Amino acid sequence: QVQLVESGGGLVQNGGSLRLSCTASGRTFSNSAMGWFRQAPGKEREFVAAISWSGFSTSYADSVKGRFTISRDNAKGTLYLQMNSLKPEDTAVYYCAAGGGTTRPDEYHSWGQGTQVTVSP
Repeated sequence: QVQLVESGGGLVQNGGSLRLSCTASGRTFSNSAMGWFRQAPGKEREFVAAISWSGFSTSYADSVKGRFTISRDNAKGTLYLQMNSLKPEDTAVYYCAAGGGTTRPDEYHSWGQGTQVTVSP
């Protein structure tokens, strides 16, 4: 299956921007829908955004719509999440995932290790 490694997390100020990357290995990357999820302390893993294998179709959680953009470069085997106008409530560990393209984490078959995003007030 697909091996996924996230990077790009860190500490940013309220209103700042950050771009997460998810580097994938495996021949199936270009044929897999992808998603970003996040998990804050004491909460379940939460859907953030998803993208079809072609990149033509995207979807977003209401909480991030208009601020975050998901994209992919299949030639590079990389998934991105551009995060703008970050808020403290965006603080979480962010995970990339492959296989589902839905809002449900149990419909994805491959996961990265996660990268911490912390937004200070």
